[in-house]
Amino acid sequence: MSLLEHIGGTADIRQCSFPQLEELCRELRQELIRTVSVTGGHLASNLGIVELTVALHNVYDPMKDRIVFDVGHQSYIHKMLTGRLERFSTLRQEDGLSGFPKPEESPADAFIAGHASNSVSAALGMARARTLTGGDYDVVAILGDGALSGGLAFEGLNNAGQSREPMVIILNDNGIAINHTVGGMAKYLTRQRLKPAYYRLKRAYRKILLTTKPGAKIFEVTQRWKNKLKAAIFHCTAFEEMGFRYLGPVDGHNVRQLSYMLNVARSYREPVLLHVVTQKGKGYPDAEKHPERYHSVGPFDPEKGASAAEKPCFSTVFGEEITHLAALDERICVITAAMEDGTGLRQFHQSFPRRFFDEGIAEGHAVTMAAGMAKQGLKPVFAVYSTFLQRSYDMLQHDVALLRLPVLLAVDRAGLVGADGETHNGVFDVGFLRQVPGMQVWCPASFQELRDMLAEALKYDGPSAVRYPRGAEGAYRDGGTEAVKELRSGGDLAIVSYGTLINEVLRAAELLEEIGVRARVVKLGRIAPLDEKALNDLTCDAGGVLVAEECASPGSVGEALALRNPKRPLRVLNLGDGIVRQGTVAQQRRRAGIDAEAIVAAAKRMLDR
Repeated sequence: MSLLEHIGGTADIRQCSFPQLEELCRELRQELIRTVSVTGGHLASNLGIVELTVALHNVYDPMKDRIVFDVGHQSYIHKMLTGRLERFSTLRQEDGLSGFPKPEESPADAFIAGHASNSVSAALGMARARTLTGGDYDVVAILGDGALSGGLAFEGLNNAGQSREPMVIILNDNGIAINHTVGGMAKYLTRQRLKPAYYRLKRAYRKILLTTKPGAKIFEVTQRWKNKLKAAIFHCTAFEEMGFRYLGPVDGHNVRQLSYMLNVARSYREPVLLHVVTQKGKGYPDAEKHPERYHSVGPFDPEKGASAAEKPCFSTVFGEEITHLAALDERICVITAAMEDGTGLRQFHQSFPRRFFDEGIAEGHAVTMAAGMAKQGLKPVFAVYSTFLQRSYDMLQHDVALLRLPVLLAVDRAGLVGADGETHNGVFDVGFLRQVPGMQVWCPASFQELRDMLAEALKYDGPSAVRYPRGAEGAYRDGGTEAVKELRSGGDLAIVSYGTLINEVLRAAELLEEIGVRARVVKLGRIAPLDEKALNDLTCDAGGVLVAEECASPGSVGEALALRNPKRPLRVLNLGDGIVRQGTVAQQRRRAGIDAEAIVAAAKRMLDR
């Protein structure tokens, strides 16, 4: 039996010697690669955090202490070590383990973390709750995978450092530059500062001097001069200026050293920032060489590695088309928030490097920067996942809409996204984008419509959005920019929908025809502003209207139509509160009751009444 199979929790880890913990790390990597190659998921970041996670569980008790992951996709090893190894093969599957921390899944998951940069704020809240309630637990936040580029992280750091609350912030630096130590003396002093003897001497020196008033004065003076010398040599005082005790950098793949440094950090009983340097993809050669390829992967053969080939999808079509349009108009610039590959923009970056801007995990800043560019005559396009665009709502209203600026949002991953689940489903943008004054919202259902609607949106002199799903197009392949279009005739009832959900509607209409029901299918190409006259003209003579949408109910098209026509026979199918668990998109649609079979059942109920 492997060592990993004997690990049921923190107590078992603490019984292991450091050589055994190193063996445990090797086995964890093997299990991680084996499982993710079948289920897909975030591989490179988890390969890079194996030793750090083991060390955390060697020092802290995750069932009592609060370990807050940020971003959450680096929590796979944590799941394996907290009683979920037997279920790890269900990762990201329907009714299986989530790919992100989930408190309802285990008390060891301290907080939800699908989005980035929230860990310090959440951890500070927990630390303050501990102080106010007299609790007895430690609080740790793990910033990693670019989370420090988000503004919320800095807001949290600025407040946490001054709070004096005992807590540890771990900066998992896997290639995001902070401040590099420079020169032979800096490297020498870094080595000395990481030796256990240095910290034993430092604690003894502090303890002895602080026992008397003269000693305290001497300690104060020497600390001041030490900090000045360190600042001159290391140029790494930003965290200390915020109020943190800075420790590191530490080798993030040395369990012994990490365990020691975590104990040191915890012993200070004040805000501490521990800088840990890790390698993304560690232990799997192809992931070490191509960490971006293994950031989020589908199923692959571990012997052959993940394929670099990209299948045609809405993201790649967007990237190709915006590159084509930019060649015709030098005012077009593209912005992304740490998602160049995810939003299909590699070709644009290579073709127009001066007009490409990656702003890191800072969506609010990206929208306001786009507003500034538009104010000065450019045509900025912000390519962003729907779920991450949520963090820019205030900037859309205040910085874009009030001045009616021509900022174009390319809203990727709109609708249900499958295995990433409820934190990543793009199901709220319909509601909040339709609230933005002057906003046009286009919903292509095919690759050609995406091309056509992008070109149309760029002509608009105000804010606009083109929202499209993850993955490939369906059976519907037409192009055009019609706001309202009839796809199928019929007088028994009208079914209205938009985006790629129109494929489910068309299939439902075929199933209804088999039982003698003639359903008219009406597709919306633009949902804001809604062309209600054209929609009414196409649906007024139908026996009833059924609106099917892949979005949350508040602010949806169906909700708006129901409010404006309370006496009209109308039924709305959507995602309700928008919380839909992971699974395939087909499974999610079935569970939410918006697939073809559910549409047929709803239509029959309408006609029966």
